Amino acid sequence: MLICSAGETPDQITVDMGKPRFGWADIPLSEEFADTRAVELQLGPIDAPLIHSPSVANVGNPHAIFWVDDLNVVDLRRSGPMLENHPLFPERANISLAKVTSKEAITLKVWERGAGLTLACGTAACAAAVSAARTRRTGRDVVVSLPGGPLRIVWREGDDHILMTGPATFEHEGRLAAEMFSAAA
Repeated sequence: MLICSAGETPDQITVDMGKPRFGWADIPLSEEFADTRAVELQLGPIDAPLIHSPSVANVGNPHAIFWVDDLNVVDLRRSGPMLENHPLFPERANISLAKVTSKEAITLKVWERGAGLTLACGTAACAAAVSAARTRRTGRDVVVSLPGGPLRIVWREGDDHILMTGPATFEHEGRLAAEMFSAAA
Protein backbone atom coordinates (compact mmCIF):
# COMPACT_ATOMS: atom_id res chain seq x y z
CA MET A 1 0.00 0.00 0.00
CA LEU A 2 1.41 3.40 -0.98
CA ILE A 3 0.85 6.29 1.37
CA CYS A 4 1.43 9.94 0.52
CA SER A 5 2.20 11.86 3.68
CA ALA A 6 1.85 15.57 4.18
CA GLY A 7 5.20 17.30 3.92
CA GLU A 8 6.82 14.66 1.72
CA THR A 9 8.74 15.94 -1.23
CA PRO A 10 7.61 14.75 -4.69
CA ASP A 11 10.64 12.44 -4.95
CA GLN A 12 9.79 10.62 -1.69
CA ILE A 13 7.26 7.85 -1.25
CA THR A 14 5.99 5.95 1.78
CA VAL A 15 5.05 2.29 1.57
CA ASP A 16 3.12 0.38 4.23
CA MET A 17 5.19 -2.82 4.52
CA GLY A 18 2.68 -4.55 6.82
CA LYS A 19 3.35 -6.27 10.12
CA PRO A 20 6.61 -8.07 10.91
CA ARG A 21 6.54 -11.68 12.08
CA PHE A 22 8.90 -13.01 14.73
CA GLY A 23 7.71 -16.55 15.48
CA TRP A 24 10.28 -19.19 14.55
CA ALA A 25 7.78 -21.04 12.32
CA ASP A 26 6.68 -17.79 10.64
CA ILE A 27 10.20 -16.77 9.60
CA PRO A 28 10.61 -19.83 9.01
CA LEU A 29 13.45 -21.49 10.90
CA SER A 30 14.21 -25.21 10.75
CA GLU A 31 14.21 -25.52 14.52
CA GLU A 32 12.26 -23.95 17.34
CA PHE A 33 13.57 -20.85 19.11
CA ALA A 34 11.54 -19.34 21.94
CA ASP A 35 13.19 -15.94 21.43
CA THR A 36 14.09 -14.78 17.92
CA ARG A 37 15.75 -11.57 19.10
CA ALA A 38 19.00 -13.60 19.16
CA VAL A 39 19.29 -17.10 17.73
CA GLU A 40 22.21 -19.52 17.87
CA LEU A 41 24.21 -18.99 14.70
CA GLN A 42 27.80 -17.87 14.33
CA LEU A 43 30.57 -17.49 11.81
CA GLY A 44 34.18 -18.04 12.79
CA PRO A 45 35.93 -19.90 15.58
CA ILE A 46 33.60 -21.30 18.25
CA ASP A 47 35.48 -19.52 21.06
CA ALA A 48 35.84 -16.19 19.19
CA PRO A 49 33.18 -15.88 16.45
CA LEU A 50 33.41 -13.00 13.99
CA ILE A 51 29.62 -12.60 13.99
CA HIS A 52 27.02 -14.35 16.11
CA SER A 53 23.52 -14.36 17.60
CA PRO A 54 21.54 -12.67 14.83
CA SER A 55 18.04 -11.34 15.30
CA VAL A 56 15.65 -12.96 12.84
CA ALA A 57 12.39 -11.67 11.39
CA ASN A 58 10.05 -12.05 8.46
CA VAL A 59 8.82 -8.89 6.72
CA GLY A 60 7.56 -10.70 3.65
CA ASN A 61 10.76 -12.73 3.43
CA PRO A 62 13.20 -14.19 5.99
CA HIS A 63 15.99 -12.03 7.42
CA ALA A 64 18.93 -12.57 9.78
CA ILE A 65 20.49 -9.42 11.21
CA PHE A 66 23.95 -9.63 12.76
CA TRP A 67 24.76 -6.70 15.09
CA VAL A 68 28.32 -5.49 14.52
CA ASP A 69 30.65 -2.62 15.37
CA ASP A 70 32.42 -2.93 12.00
CA LEU A 71 30.48 -3.54 8.78
CA ASN A 72 33.62 -5.06 7.26
CA VAL A 73 34.15 -7.66 10.00
CA VAL A 74 33.31 -10.34 7.41
CA ASP A 75 33.29 -10.30 3.63
CA LEU A 76 29.61 -10.74 2.70
CA ARG A 77 30.60 -11.70 -0.86
CA ARG A 78 32.23 -14.81 0.61
CA SER A 79 30.10 -15.54 3.66
CA GLY A 80 26.73 -14.32 2.34
CA PRO A 81 26.00 -17.38 0.16
CA MET A 82 26.86 -19.79 2.98
CA LEU A 83 24.70 -17.94 5.53
CA GLU A 84 21.83 -17.46 3.05
CA ASN A 85 21.74 -21.23 2.50
CA HIS A 86 22.40 -22.28 6.10
CA PRO A 87 20.23 -25.27 7.17
CA LEU A 88 18.58 -23.03 9.80
CA PHE A 89 16.80 -21.22 6.93
CA PRO A 90 14.69 -23.72 4.94
CA GLU A 91 13.58 -20.92 2.56
CA ARG A 92 17.01 -19.27 2.60
CA ALA A 93 17.39 -15.80 4.15
CA ASN A 94 18.61 -12.29 3.52
CA ILE A 95 21.71 -11.67 5.63
CA SER A 96 22.49 -8.23 7.05
CA LEU A 97 25.33 -6.71 8.99
CA ALA A 98 23.88 -3.84 11.04
CA LYS A 99 25.74 -1.15 12.93
CA VAL A 100 23.65 1.00 15.27
CA THR A 101 25.11 4.51 15.19
CA SER A 102 22.52 6.16 17.47
CA LYS A 103 19.05 5.55 18.92
CA GLU A 104 17.71 6.91 15.59
CA ALA A 105 20.18 5.51 13.05
CA ILE A 106 21.46 2.21 11.65
CA THR A 107 23.99 1.55 8.90
CA LEU A 108 23.35 -1.65 6.96
CA LYS A 109 25.16 -3.96 4.56
CA VAL A 110 22.96 -6.61 2.90
CA TRP A 111 23.38 -9.95 1.16
CA GLU A 112 20.01 -10.46 -0.56
CA ARG A 113 18.95 -14.06 -1.10
CA GLY A 114 19.12 -14.97 -4.75
CA ALA A 115 20.65 -11.60 -5.70
CA GLY A 116 23.89 -11.24 -3.74
CA LEU A 117 25.48 -8.16 -2.23
CA THR A 118 23.10 -5.30 -2.92
CA LEU A 119 23.10 -1.52 -2.69
CA ALA A 120 19.59 -1.34 -1.26
CA CYS A 121 17.00 -3.69 0.19
CA GLY A 122 13.81 -2.25 1.65
CA THR A 123 12.78 -5.39 3.47
CA ALA A 124 16.24 -5.68 5.07
CA ALA A 125 16.00 -2.07 6.24
CA CYS A 126 12.59 -2.85 7.76
CA ALA A 127 13.78 -6.09 9.38
CA ALA A 128 16.84 -4.36 10.86
CA ALA A 129 14.75 -1.46 12.19
CA VAL A 130 12.12 -3.60 13.92
CA SER A 131 14.77 -5.98 15.27
CA ALA A 132 16.77 -3.05 16.64
CA ALA A 133 13.65 -1.73 18.37
CA ARG A 134 12.81 -5.21 19.75
CA THR A 135 16.31 -5.48 21.25
CA ARG A 136 16.17 -1.89 22.57
CA ARG A 137 19.09 -0.77 20.42
CA THR A 138 16.94 1.98 18.88
CA GLY A 139 13.50 3.46 19.02
CA ARG A 140 10.70 2.69 16.55
CA ASP A 141 11.56 5.56 14.17
CA VAL A 142 15.01 5.26 12.56
CA VAL A 143 16.96 6.14 9.46
CA VAL A 144 18.60 3.09 7.92
CA SER A 145 21.56 3.97 5.70
CA LEU A 146 22.44 1.55 2.92
CA PRO A 147 25.08 1.99 0.19
CA GLY A 148 22.26 3.05 -2.17
CA GLY A 149 20.93 5.71 0.20
CA PRO A 150 18.91 6.21 3.38
CA LEU A 151 15.41 4.98 4.20
CA ARG A 152 13.26 6.17 7.08
CA ILE A 153 11.58 3.27 8.84
CA VAL A 154 8.75 3.81 11.33
CA TRP A 155 7.31 0.83 13.19
CA ARG A 156 3.95 2.10 14.38
CA GLU A 157 2.88 1.14 17.89
CA GLY A 158 -0.89 1.13 17.35
CA ASP A 159 -1.13 -1.44 14.58
CA ASP A 160 2.49 -2.72 14.33
CA HIS A 161 2.69 -1.76 10.64
CA ILE A 162 6.07 -0.76 9.24
CA LEU A 163 6.18 2.41 7.15
CA MET A 164 9.17 2.79 4.82
CA THR A 165 9.90 6.19 3.28
CA GLY A 166 12.56 6.77 0.68
CA PRO A 167 13.40 8.27 -2.67
CA ALA A 168 11.34 7.48 -5.74
CA THR A 169 12.56 8.11 -9.27
CA PHE A 170 11.16 7.36 -12.69
CA GLU A 171 12.99 4.30 -13.97
CA HIS A 172 11.42 3.05 -17.19
CA GLU A 173 8.48 3.34 -19.51
CA GLY A 174 7.44 0.64 -21.93
CA ARG A 175 4.72 -1.57 -23.32
CA LEU A 176 4.18 -5.29 -22.98
CA ALA A 177 2.60 -7.33 -25.73
CA ALA A 178 -0.81 -8.77 -24.77
CA GLU A 179 0.27 -12.24 -25.93
CA MET A 180 2.83 -12.32 -23.12
CA PHE A 181 0.00 -12.49 -20.60
CA SER A 182 -2.08 -15.10 -22.41
CA ALA A 183 0.91 -17.44 -22.62
CA ALA A 184 1.36 -17.32 -18.86
CA ALA A 185 -2.23 -18.36 -18.09
